[in-house]
Amino acid sequence: MAKHVIQSKRGAPPQGAYSQGWRAGDFVFVTGTGPVDPITGKLVGDTIEQQTEQTIDNLGAILEADGVALSDVVKVTVHLSDTSLFARYNQVYARRFTRPYPVRTTVGSDLGHSPGMLIEMDCIAYSEQKKQASGRKPQPPKARKKSK
Repeated sequence: MAKHVIQSKRGAPPQGAYSQGWRAGDFVFVTGTGPVDPITGKLVGDTIEQQTEQTIDNLGAILEADGVALSDVVKVTVHLSDTSLFARYNQVYARRFTRPYPVRTTVGSDLGHSPGMLIEMDCIAYSEQKKQASGRKPQPPKARKKSK
């Protein structure tokens, strides 16, 4: 099974000794990411709604760096700093992910390593790896530049 690392400048940069993502065969694994601006490295948003939007944007950017979309996600794990925020985060989540929704686990977690962070998410996506006609191993697509 072929595997390769996934890296995107459009997703939140790693804050430690880990990769943003990995493809292993037909599965793509994206690390836990939060509402961090990929350019400034600073936390985005004061509300759970704003932070959920940015977190999902970061997941999407990492997936897109390997040609995968949010619609390919099959499993999501969500960490909330306060489980009373569930209903508000779930409204954003339900709008950003499509039916049939991925399976999901949502837990309360201490996110004190990043003061002000209300949410962190990771995911697993399934997307068949395309084979090249030449028989060579497939290469990940180049990240697209964001248009302004």
